[in-house]
Amino acid sequence: MRLVIQRVNHASVTVEGIEIGAIGKGYLVFLGVADTDTKEMAERYAKKLSTLRIFPDEAGKINRSIQDVQGQILVVSQFTLYADCKKGNRPSFVKAGAPEKAEALYEYFIECCKALVPGGVASGSFGADMKVSLENDGPFTVLWDSEEW
Repeated sequence: MRLVIQRVNHASVTVEGIEIGAIGKGYLVFLGVADTDTKEMAERYAKKLSTLRIFPDEAGKINRSIQDVQGQILVVSQFTLYADCKKGNRPSFVKAGAPEKAEALYEYFIECCKALVPGGVASGSFGADMKVSLENDGPFTVLWDSEEW
């Protein structure tokens, strides 16, 4: 799995001009799934995400989690996180998970997040042409890759 986590003041996703997911303060998470990924990885990432401390406390120190600030999460599927651009000018996506497996793990990850984040979890639409809007806070962006964990 690959996750790009952005701390945001607000974010939303639309499909065909209709807003299907929106959050206030929290995380916008772009999630890519590989064929080697498992439910256990999704559970681990959701738990880690729920306790990740990247919000400032009263002293301005990065010391608060999404739970501490009653934040929300917007999860958007993004197979292009597995783009391989080493050869040629067109990216290869052979490392991205098969759509059926990727969608199942994407949905499972969302359910895991919902169980851990009381502020709320919204999502995009797997496989759809989505338009994502956000106001990055910081900016503060974190990249997680299961190959490094």
